[in-house]
Amino acid sequence: MARNSKVVPESKKALDMLKYEIAAELGLPVGKQMSLNADTEFATELGAIPSSSVKEDYWGHISSRDTGAVGGRITARLIQRAEETLFSL
Repeated sequence: MARNSKVVPESKKALDMLKYEIAAELGLPVGKQMSLNADTEFATELGAIPSSSVKEDYWGHISSRDTGAVGGRITARLIQRAEETLFSL
């Protein structure tokens, strides 16, 4: 089985939404929201973040530590939701 294959392929959209939700909570400038964030817009004008990186699903300017934090929070939130589901039965 491939490393990045999903057990439930239909979950990709929901996981992407969760990824961007958590990135927004952490204040990371990624995806469409990047163009809506005034600080990010200012940073692109200064050249701190290349304006060409303002794209959907681009994470190349985010540090490994921050992307790992997003992944960790996704895992924690999925476990929390699974536990809530199990305990509500």
